[in-house]
Amino acid sequence: QVQLVESGGGLVQAGGSLRLSCAASGRTFNWYAMGWFRQAPGKEREFVTAISRSGVNTYYADSVKGRFTISRDNAKNTVYLQMNSLKPEDTATYYCAAGTGSGHPYEYDVWGQGTQVTVSP
Repeated sequence: QVQLVESGGGLVQAGGSLRLSCAASGRTFNWYAMGWFRQAPGKEREFVTAISRSGVNTYYADSVKGRFTISRDNAKNTVYLQMNSLKPEDTATYYCAAGTGSGHPYEYDVWGQGTQVTVSP
C-alpha cells in the first residue's frame, strides 16, 4: 500500500496559480489511479479531479474544468494538480487519494493528510 504526502498549498490572490504535489511512497504507485479532493470548512468533501493509472484518462469536476490540470509522473511516484485562475471559492483543504477500480469513479482507500489552499479576493 502507498502512503501519500501533499505539498504546495498556500495563500494566493484571486486569479493566481498554485501547483500541488502528492508524493507516494512504495513501488506500487502505478497500480493506482489518483484523485484530488477538497473540503472547505462546514462543507462536505468533494471530488476535484482524477487521473488513470497510465495518465491517459483524466476527469474533472465542472467547477474546475478549464482551470485545473492533473498530471502524474510514475517515474517520480508523484501526482500534480496545477491550479490556475484561482477563485476564493477554491479555498479548501486539498487531499490526494489513491484509488482502485476499472474506471472513474475509482474506489479511494488511501488518503494523504491534506494541504491548505487559501484564495484571497
